[in-house]
Amino acid sequence: MRIGFGYDVHALTEGRELWLGGIRIEHPYGLMGHSDADVLIHAICDALLGAANMRDIGYHFPDTSGEYKDIDSKILLRETMRILREAGFEVGNIDATIAAEQPKLNPHIPEMQKILTEVMRIPIHDLSIKATTTEKLGFTGRCEGIAAYVVVLIDR
Repeated sequence: MRIGFGYDVHALTEGRELWLGGIRIEHPYGLMGHSDADVLIHAICDALLGAANMRDIGYHFPDTSGEYKDIDSKILLRETMRILREAGFEVGNIDATIAAEQPKLNPHIPEMQKILTEVMRIPIHDLSIKATTTEKLGFTGRCEGIAAYVVVLIDR
């Protein structure tokens, strides 16, 4: 068994759609990034790759490559799972926390779980997603960005 930790953050900006946990959420601001900037998926990929000692998302999917410009992060997650499974690993469980002042995310969590577990081909009870605020402290509290923290357990 191996444990991995992932963290990602992106700034909120006008003129972009907000993608979190593989779903589009109506909000006046979206996340800035080379891809669709889905911080939850990026943190999951980093945690999975880290647990397998396979570097990080930027190594496998560099933001200097036009191939990944505005890409749907679910594609990156699917490819991360392929890489892990080819190395003989399988997900035990994933525990994720999204830190955002706005929008309120709790109503969207069941849909995120459904979409992400379908992409990863894991049971829905193996993915926990929680949402929290930072009580108006820091960049997330000032609604400047959104962060995601993820811990995974994988085994061979």
